[in-house]
Amino acid sequence: MITRTTPDSFDAEAVAPATEADPALPAMAAGAVAVAGAPATIEAEPEAPVADAPSAGPRVFPARKPMARATRIALFEREVRERLSRAALDVIFARAERLSEGQRQIRGGREAFFGSTMLTVELSAFADVLRDACDAGTAHRLAALMESDATVPRRIREIAEREATRIAAVRLKDLRTQIVVRAQGAKVFIDVDVEAALA
Repeated sequence: MITRTTPDSFDAEAVAPATEADPALPAMAAGAVAVAGAPATIEAEPEAPVADAPSAGPRVFPARKPMARATRIALFEREVRERLSRAALDVIFARAERLSEGQRQIRGGREAFFGSTMLTVELSAFADVLRDACDAGTAHRLAALMESDATVPRRIREIAEREATRIAAVRLKDLRTQIVVRAQGAKVFIDVDVEAALA
């Protein structure tokens, strides 16, 4: 008798899953399951629990070193100096008020001349030629610069010598002077004491 095989009839043993491991297949990793006809799925190993870090309060960062600043230096230095104008001094000494006195005296058996000259520079009288303010501040600046200017004592000495010669009416020699410059208000006073021998 011939038995017809149909799709519904099948050999159970032919398709039964193998219960023994096939020695030809590599051993599968632990925890992994392979299913025929489905993609392989690998289970990740569970991570070990992380212990909570103890609370240490706010973080303290180490002190930073200051940043180096790149600087450049100048090759040349500029100095601003204030000095008296030569032209202004010419006008001041030409127009300053003069008051001179003196007399001859005999000292140590020799005749000599003793006198003084006072120059008064009233700045208000120079308002027509000076661009600076003719006030007390300018007078004090003028007096201070006259004391530090090396050319001023020579010019004052020349004026005092001419005045002493005029009063003594003779030639003088070995002239010695003592000069004092001071400011008062908007005026500058120049006092000169003169001592000289007669030629």
